[in-house]
Order: sequence, then structure tokens, then C-alpha cells
Amino acid sequence: MPSDVEETPEVKEWEDNTQNSSQWSAVASWQGIKSLFVLCMRSLLAALLLRSNATATQPEKKLRPTAYLDGLRGFAAFLVYWHHHTLFAHPGDTAKFFENGFGHEGQYYLAAFPYIRNFITGGHFAVSTFYVISGYVLTTKPLSLVHAGEQAKLADNLSSALFRRWLRLYIPLIATTFLYMTFWHLSGAFIAGSKPKSTYRAELWSWYAELKNFSFVFNQGGEPWFSYNFHLWSIPVEFKGSIVVYTATLAFSKCSRNARLWLEAGLVFYFLYISDGWYCALFCSGMLLCDLDLLAAKEDLPSFFDHFRKRKTLVYYFLLSVSLYLGGVPSANNEVKNLRKFGGWYYLSFLKPQAVFDYKWFYLFWAATLLVAAIPRIPWLRRFFETRFCQYLGRISFALYLVHGPVIWTLADRVYALVGWEAEWRVQHLGAWLGKFPLPRIGPAGMEVAFLLPHVVLLPVTLYVAEVVTRLFDEPSVQFPQWFYRKTMGRPSTPLARLPA
Repeated sequence: MPSDVEETPEVKEWEDNTQNSSQWSAVASWQGIKSLFVLCMRSLLAALLLRSNATATQPEKKLRPTAYLDGLRGFAAFLVYWHHHTLFAHPGDTAKFFENGFGHEGQYYLAAFPYIRNFITGGHFAVSTFYVISGYVLTTKPLSLVHAGEQAKLADNLSSALFRRWLRLYIPLIATTFLYMTFWHLSGAFIAGSKPKSTYRAELWSWYAELKNFSFVFNQGGEPWFSYNFHLWSIPVEFKGSIVVYTATLAFSKCSRNARLWLEAGLVFYFLYISDGWYCALFCSGMLLCDLDLLAAKEDLPSFFDHFRKRKTLVYYFLLSVSLYLGGVPSANNEVKNLRKFGGWYYLSFLKPQAVFDYKWFYLFWAATLLVAAIPRIPWLRRFFETRFCQYLGRISFALYLVHGPVIWTLADRVYALVGWEAEWRVQHLGAWLGKFPLPRIGPAGMEVAFLLPHVVLLPVTLYVAEVVTRLFDEPSVQFPQWFYRKTMGRPSTPLARLPA
């Protein structure tokens, strides 16, 4: 199973694809590249103007109390984008050093250094943070109703949330993978690691057969990822985690304050130390953090937390430091004995519970939980995630996650070939592009000029596509389930008249 990390794609033979290579080789000229760049810049400018015109006519909205979580989600989505590009652009022998610890095989890459590595290959850390944020955000309203003792409103809220959740997650996934599948088949363009069917009808059936199994989250066995976009393995996990926290909120809704907190902590312990449910633990930790924040707002925290009031600034900076260190856990494979080879991780490796199969998720649980706990208590960091840039990334974060992979496999693969990044499949299938506009590989590994400059094109294109997908599919996937739920609601029931004795 490919993780959220982009592995070097396996090259598969395409059926009757040789005649299509000439269609793409004609574009691999300097004039073609200039035209492509101009088109991308015009598209981006149009998107920015549309966005600025729309916001200029509206009064500036006051940020919500949890706006920093939107910004954090957006920044995390950008880290996933950067992680996948880093590993996709670089040859396999170099990429393995990014995922291993600093000093692997005597090689000391700056990109693998603790803390710095989070900004180069922080995709796993980002996904873990997604899940903590989701656990927090999804339970904010239900837990506020629990605190208020509004049991009837809580039932209404949870029924609506459960009704809408699948549609909210899968409508954008279905739309984007359908369009990507149609593009790769009808264009005949080479896509590394994919194998198109002989007819569009066969391709459509293959997509549907995979989708129906992929979207059934209680399915057991089979492939855990979707071959039409490998990165979307996390969407079924998101849905499972959502069900866990919605169910837990309802189950604990009539408990006392202390009992509810202990039960939430108990769920975290169960999923992390007894069963291999790391993603459920992440969602439940978000739920626990939300509950504590709501209690803190009412000054109703358990007395245990009073011990930290005097040194709270120091405590939160310490938690942030621990979070960023653990977030860079070496994760080239799931063998804990490999982790013990790296300085700073030998003793930490013995903390891994027996229940966790892939050790990285244990350390990333603590990294993501401590990060979400620390950020709102460190003013300058919270303000950063509330900036317009991070808020914009937060608005398009789901779409950015959905589309960055297809942009990598279609456009970025050719741009990297163009500037001289060689790989077996590029030599075999993209030879007309290879090295036509070579750039120097000056700079530390993972930060070379030849890697950074292509993002002058790739990042605007990806953001533009994400903006389009946000408007066409993401935002409607919020509105349509709400409308649909209202349409399915029956009239309020009236009590039966008392029958005569």
C-alpha cells in the first residue's frame, strides 16, 4: 500500500501508446513552453482577479474563533503538495534519504535534518494534523450542545451531520477522479504508473468498479487505495473517524464532565495502545482538545490544569518543540529496527506500543495532537495561521489535496523532464521532453534551483485548478447535502389525541 508519501512510480507498459508520443513531443519546444507559461499566468491572474473582485465587494468578515484551524489545514495541505513533489522529482536513490533519518548511510542531507524535514517531507505529519483538526471541528457544535444540556438539539445536529458526511467527502472525489480518468484515456497522454484500458467504456467500468468498493468504508480486504488517485486513501479514513467521534459524542452526551473527559481519553488510549486504530485516536484527541477548550472558555476545567497556569507559556513552547521533532519521524518503512539506527530515535523507538503496526503513526499522533494544542496558545503562531494567505489555503485545502496528484502526473512530470530530472520512465516515455531546458542543480538536495524554479509554473497551475474545483465541486458538496437533508425531512410529528377511556 502506498502511503501518503509519493513513491517512485512503477513503470508499466502502455497499450498502443507509442503513436501518442509524437503528440506530446511537438510541445516540447521552447515556443511551446513559453505559450504554456503565458497561459498558466493568465489563468492564475484571472482567478486572482475574480477572487479579489468578489472579496472587494463584500465587507471583511470577522474571523471565527477556530479560524486558525482553517489556516493550519491549508498549510498542511500545502506541505502534502510539497512532499509529493519532492519525492516525485528526485531519483529514487536520493528520495530514500529524505524519508530516512539524518545521516542515513553516511549521507547528511539538510532536508533530512530534524525540524527542517517537516517542511520538505512533512506530508505524513500533515495528514495526522488533518485528522486531529477534523475531530476538533466536527465535535465543536455537538459538544457545545452537550455542555448546554440541549439533548434534543444534539440529536438533530448529529442526525444532520451523519446524513451529510458521506456526500460531503465523496462528491468532490467522484467528480475529480472521473474527469482525470476521462482525460488520461481520451488524451492518450503517458501517465507514469497507470495503464489505460483499450476502450473508454472499459475505462469507465474499471473506474466505477474501483470506486464502489473504495467508497464503502466497511469493506474488508482488497486494495486500500484508489488507482485513479492514490493520494485519496485518506478519504475513507476521514469518514471512519467522523463516525467514531459522532458516535462517541452521542454516547457520552449524558455523562458528567469528568466522566466524559475520562471516557474520551480512554478511547484515545484504546485506539493507540490496545488496537491498531491510530486514525481513530487522532480524531478522538481532536474531540478531547475541543472539549477542554470549551470548558476553558467557561473556566470550568478540572483543577488538575491549575498546576500549569503559572508556566503555561513555557509549557506550550515545549509542546510545540516536541511536536515538531516527533513530526519528523523517519518513515522509509514500518520496521522499528530501522528507526533505532538514527540518532535521537533509539530510545524513543521503545515507546512504540505493540498494537501499532506502522510505527510512524504512533509518533505522529503525539506530534499532531501537541501541535493543535499549542498553536492557539502561542499568539504569533496563531496569527500566522489567521493570515489571509493561510485562510485562502484553508478554503481550497480539500481541492488542493484532490488535484495536486493529477497535476503532478500530467504536467509536473513533463516539466521535471524538461529541466533535466531523469527517471527510468521519463527516459522511456518522455524522451522528447528530457533535458530540453536544463537548469542547474545548485543548492542542497531537495532545495535545488532545478527543483524550485519549476514551481513558478506548477504552483500557480495547481492553485488555479484547486480554485476551480473548490467552486465547481467542493463548495456545492457542502450546500447540496444540506439541501438534500432538508428535502428528506418529514413534517414535525404531532402527539396523538388522547383516546376516550
